Amino acid sequence: MTRLAVLDAGTYYHHRTIYEDRYRDHFDRIIYTRELADADLSDIDVLLVSCRTDPSIMKPRKDQIAAFLASGKTVVAMGSTGHPEWLPGVYWTDTPTNFWWWLEGDEIGLKVAAPDHPLLRRLSLADFTWHYHGYFKVPEGAVSLVDVGDFGSIFYEDTVSTPGRMLITSLDPMYHHGSHFMPATTRFLDGFLPFLKEVHAPLRQGA
Repeated sequence: MTRLAVLDAGTYYHHRTIYEDRYRDHFDRIIYTRELADADLSDIDVLLVSCRTDPSIMKPRKDQIAAFLASGKTVVAMGSTGHPEWLPGVYWTDTPTNFWWWLEGDEIGLKVAAPDHPLLRRLSLADFTWHYHGYFKVPEGAVSLVDVGDFGSIFYEDTVSTPGRMLITSLDPMYHHGSHFMPATTRFLDGFLPFLKEVHAPLRQGA
């Protein structure tokens, strides 16, 4: 069974997402961000870096995260965590955010890029769709799950940049679910967290 650890930065939206009954049983360990430096991650397969975790907390942990990935484990980096500051090979472009596109009759421009990916068997495009803050350039050999137009990805899986697996997204469902704002974010977590429990680690050569 995949063992999943989640980082808790002590915010109200982390508390609601992590500790309330809806999702609590998905997490095998809860690690306060201030305790990450001293945390033994050897028994953990997947480390979930929660939405809007301060990048200044993660940047000093860059080598620790690199060692975790080097052992074949999985890191999930959610939105607004400053991915390029503490993960290898992440290229991010900021864009203006339209928070009210559905009221203005616009389309947000997202499209499924990997319909056969196991996560897309659990979630529809609508479950990824609330807004986006920018996009990622997907490294060669990595797989985008959801693109924004032809610009780049808002969610991709990278099993080529390190010996482990990185799931990289700009989405911030924990923030919105924890704020009781945007039902799509709750639907996303309903499918995403069970999926993480099925991510098998460590990766094997040639897998």
